[in-house]
Amino acid sequence: MNFLQKLFGGLLAKREKRYYVFSTKCLRCAEIIEGRVDLDNDLSVDYEDGGDVFYARKGLMGNGRCFRRMEVELKFSSNRELIEKKIIGGEFI
Repeated sequence: MNFLQKLFGGLLAKREKRYYVFSTKCLRCAEIIEGRVDLDNDLSVDYEDGGDVFYARKGLMGNGRCFRRMEVELKFSSNRELIEKKIIGGEFI
């Protein structure tokens, strides 16, 4: 294993933070719903901002109290730090 670490350097080390977790509250029924974004697989490149920005869209719905869907849009920088967040049908908590 030492040989592989020397050969590939730091490539074997993974980022500690793989998920961005957020909580939302429905404006209709006040149910709290937790969502998460996989920073390795769920992000898409936003070419309108020069390709240095990534975004993810999530649709969240509760467990049956109401059937209102919340739309969440998150933007991340090239090093996976949150830049901007928007929500329709709910609020972030």
